[in-house]
Amino acid sequence: MKKIFTFAALVVASGLHAQITDPVATEVWNPIPRVVGFQGNSPIPGDAIILFNGTNLEQWVSDKDGGKAMWEVKDGIFTVKAGTGDIKTKQKFGSCQLHLEFRKPAVVEGNGQGRGNSGVFFQEKYEVQILDNYNNSTYPNGQCAAVYKQHIPLVNACKGPGEWQTYDIIFTAPVFNKDGVKVASGFFTVIHNGILVQNHVEIKGTTEYIGLPKNDAHGMGSIKLQDHGNPMSFRNVWVREL
Repeated sequence: MKKIFTFAALVVASGLHAQITDPVATEVWNPIPRVVGFQGNSPIPGDAIILFNGTNLEQWVSDKDGGKAMWEVKDGIFTVKAGTGDIKTKQKFGSCQLHLEFRKPAVVEGNGQGRGNSGVFFQEKYEVQILDNYNNSTYPNGQCAAVYKQHIPLVNACKGPGEWQTYDIIFTAPVFNKDGVKVASGFFTVIHNGILVQNHVEIKGTTEYIGLPKNDAHGMGSIKLQDHGNPMSFRNVWVREL
């Protein structure tokens, strides 16, 4: 069997590490990271794609028929309009960094999965749960910030009803070869309200309410927000392609 050695292994094996006496010898000058900066005086990265500008849902369509997204837009936020269905981005994405802010109603209604339920899906298949779990218990792999029915969050970082909350999510898309076989898993890192709650966890497959995850081959897909019948509100939604 042909052996493959890393550069580091060859250096150690040959004793070359003992011969390096100049710090310049280990400086790497290329590639040079590009400058990103920020959009105006905002904290939004300069290369981010704005998915909601505070006035309309032009970047979104109905998941039912691809028509106009029917959720309500008012006072710089948009809110689930129960019964109109999920909405998804017109643009499709692979690996990406997503920022969004969400708010559950100040008036508490329901319990368990029936309180403040929504979700954000990547490539229309992989869900990070949104739920009101402030003094509200449910199965842990289905609570807020869970990779739904796959990974329990490290901690419960939920704020109370009526308070704005943040998600910063790093999504690494799974990879399939030309024969449709998954050759690399996807991963999620989730920061909820500034607290790490999912630390580069492996995505086992599609999000399923009943049954096990599936791993059918696919390409890029939309980011989707779920209409679960609860009036969840959103603002400041942007994404960076990775």
